[in-house]
Amino acid sequence: MSTKRELVLKAFRGEAVDRVPVGFWHHFTREEEWLKGFSNPEIIEKNLNGHKNFLHKVKPDFVKLMSDGYFAYPNPAIYKGLENISDLAGIEPLGADHPWITEQVELVKKIRAGFEEDIVAIYNIFAPVTYFKWLVGEVSGGDDLIANFIDQDAATLKKVLDTIGQDIASLSQRIIKEAGADGIYLSVQSIQDARVSQEVYKQVIAPSELHVLETAKEAGGVNILHICGYEGARNDIHLFTDYPAPVINWAVGPEGISLAEGREIFGGRTVLGGFENGKTGLLYTGDKAAIQAETKRIIAETGTTGLVIGADCTIPSDIDEERIEWVREAAAE
Repeated sequence: MSTKRELVLKAFRGEAVDRVPVGFWHHFTREEEWLKGFSNPEIIEKNLNGHKNFLHKVKPDFVKLMSDGYFAYPNPAIYKGLENISDLAGIEPLGADHPWITEQVELVKKIRAGFEEDIVAIYNIFAPVTYFKWLVGEVSGGDDLIANFIDQDAATLKKVLDTIGQDIASLSQRIIKEAGADGIYLSVQSIQDARVSQEVYKQVIAPSELHVLETAKEAGGVNILHICGYEGARNDIHLFTDYPAPVINWAVGPEGISLAEGREIFGGRTVLGGFENGKTGLLYTGDKAAIQAETKRIIAETGTTGLVIGADCTIPSDIDEERIEWVREAAAE
């Protein structure tokens, strides 16, 4: 029997496995704290303790390390209420040694120091455009502002995103090389505004995302691409077929694309997911028999290689964690 590390890395590479691995995760802080942890020890301590308790109770096959508290990219040039993208024409990166980056490196080191077993650890990273949306808009939203900025001056918006991308790439590199993470979990999302076409996305937004992934890959990262369907967002997953990540995750139900179908779209790469993540989904509401039956159905439909059982996105923080074990039991059978 493979160790958990061997099992997960084999699955990520699309190799034959002893059993299909399982990966679920949730936040350890409240939503209003996600943007407020930089230089706030109380929030970061809550995140640290949350990881410790989760790892002890769940003993997961692998873990996505949550970046709770660090969702606000602290570039002083960017501000809420920004109306004209030309105001940011002179933006500069924070630099690889900025405290916002260094604090996250230290966070990952501290989480890993508390591991009870050797497992794969992937750090949560957001696309540059997502960090930007949160600074000028809200945690969920801001897509209309991105479309407005593209209409105003697409070249300057691209410069802003590329600048943020430099810092997120530096963060990713340091997380892998210095903190010992095995890779990053990059969260991307189609812009939820019809004015932003696939072509415009690829010209203006995608280069910054690709730079982050390519830097993480060059640093030795084994990375997961998460195409985020948070709060009902819809995505054109075909936008991301050339993104360099060996494992792909998207919202199976909302997008109407099964794991098996998605694997074909992504050229045979490993797929992660299967379960709806919200409080109305089977994982949260179903009994043991129903959850285990669904696990077996997913495996029967998708096959045992190139598959990791998980959810569309982050699961509710108050979930009974025994439910994760029900899934793992069924996958082991």
